[in-house]
Amino acid sequence: MAIKQEANRLKMKYQTTDPYDICTSMDIQVIKRPMGASAQSCKGFFLVSSRCKLIVINSDLPESIQRIIIAHELGHAVLHSDSAISAFHEFAMFDDTDRMEYEANVFAAEFMLSDDEVMESLEMQMDFFQMARCLYVPPELLDFKLRILQRQGIKINAPYIAHGDFLKRDLGQPLN
Repeated sequence: MAIKQEANRLKMKYQTTDPYDICTSMDIQVIKRPMGASAQSCKGFFLVSSRCKLIVINSDLPESIQRIIIAHELGHAVLHSDSAISAFHEFAMFDDTDRMEYEANVFAAEFMLSDDEVMESLEMQMDFFQMARCLYVPPELLDFKLRILQRQGIKINAPYIAHGDFLKRDLGQPLN
């Protein structure tokens, strides 16, 4: 629940749901650089150097995906700022990587998807993938949000397709 509260606190404090605007307000510099468009390409990372906070985003990704990556990296900035650098890697740098990636994914899901808009979409009785398209998020992020709602006691059938490393895949391609 603390991650959800932190995501909501930031949205309330800065009166916006735009992760770019919140980064600006928090003095976190966001830089876009081309890093490739393949599934193996780095999507983004957060680092702190000499007390300067920086999020670097892969500019080769679609804008809608860049927003999600920024929300994920913002999660690292507010939840894991002591860890100095956090990037999407194909290997684990230290034992806490999986936990930190999971927490940043939960933060992104909570930040990008309000309970109300997800519940409204569920009431429309769309299928899972239609819901993800309607909410402009990858299916895995919606899956994270649905599982969060389940843990809060809401009766939802979540497909359980998301893994902690889902942002590593090519999010422009449909799931197989």
